[in-house]
Amino acid sequence: MKLAESLQERADLNRRIDQLRIRIQNNVLVQEGEKPAEDPDKLIKELDECLKRLEYLMYRINLTNCQYTVDGETLTELIARKDVLKLKQSAYRDTIYAASQSAHRARNTEIKILPVIKVDALQKKADALAKEIRLLDNKIQQANWTADLME
Repeated sequence: MKLAESLQERADLNRRIDQLRIRIQNNVLVQEGEKPAEDPDKLIKELDECLKRLEYLMYRINLTNCQYTVDGETLTELIARKDVLKLKQSAYRDTIYAASQSAHRARNTEIKILPVIKVDALQKKADALAKEIRLLDNKIQQANWTADLME
């Protein structure tokens, strides 16, 4: 199995687990004399099976990410860098948005609000980060489709 396939299965399992949790909650209480639409015990058994498979996949995915290298770096290092770059880009974009807001003045005697940073320079940095994130994500995705899931 390729790493990308296991990541897709993990995502599917997470969705399934969320659905099972809701279905269990919807079927644990009934009016006296009524029966639930689904057997909560069977749903709990199915939930346990999904969780066991999820734990197995998570272990193997993490093992693969720690051992598989691309250009001398593990996938874990690449993923960490991408996550931090996304946080940085988000902070830059929030700062750009805040600095770009204009305070409307009714009269010229009111206090004038001005940005204290160069918005255009920060925007260029944010755009460069977006490109770096995109290229890094492409590298990670390529590795996901070529790496075999490790035992």
